Amino acid sequence: MSDVTHLLGVPWLLAAVLAVVFVAAIVQINLGMGFGLTAAPLLALLDPALVPVPTLILGLFTASLGAWREREGIAWAEVLLGAPGRMAGVAAGAGLLALITGPRPFMLAFGTLIALALILSVSGWRMPFTRGRLLAMSALSGLMGTLTSVGAPPMALLYQHRPVQTARPTMAAFFAVGCVLSLAGLALAGWARPSHVLLAAIMAPGLLAGIFAARAAGRLVDRRFRPALLAVSGVAAAILVARGLGL
Repeated sequence: MSDVTHLLGVPWLLAAVLAVVFVAAIVQINLGMGFGLTAAPLLALLDPALVPVPTLILGLFTASLGAWREREGIAWAEVLLGAPGRMAGVAAGAGLLALITGPRPFMLAFGTLIALALILSVSGWRMPFTRGRLLAMSALSGLMGTLTSVGAPPMALLYQHRPVQTARPTMAAFFAVGCVLSLAGLALAGWARPSHVLLAAIMAPGLLAGIFAARAAGRLVDRRFRPALLAVSGVAAAILVARGLGL
């Protein structure tokens, strides 16, 4: 419970955490993805206890909400086809976390994978959609999502040229299922604690406020916002790697 006490006992930290979650929720609702990539690097800098489990819990809620809103467009066959890949990635991620014994190795692994997520997000790589690539990207998404709570970039790369009417809800459904699998894997690896549920509950007001404010703030989330988001996440990833290296 010390993590909860620390967060509640430092007003500026709590305000900063709620602000990050608020902005991440606005991004998620308007773009259909981006909650983890917006929130996780900054939350890890503010308090490493907030990732990956509490952020995954909030991500499960946002992904489920998005999938439910556009449920008619979900390609369930693709979700089911990608599930074995996600499971393999979750197993690999949970196994790696079980080997991490201190905060510095965790920060190094976390920052490195966030950097990989950013590279995938800006690569512009055209990847034809095939079953094999779906399994491969699902596995990478599972690995990254379990370690960092940021599993969207590999799937976004694969789905970027698919019809948005099916791509967005299908990815949301995939992320909802993936969050459940990642949380289960983290619990089995000993990385999930009851205090993580309380931390997620503390962050929930920021999430709900962002969801309700998303429509009014939608005009702010335009093409100019994405480079700023990626830049901030990049700086956060660099700081995390530096901390992990003891610099």
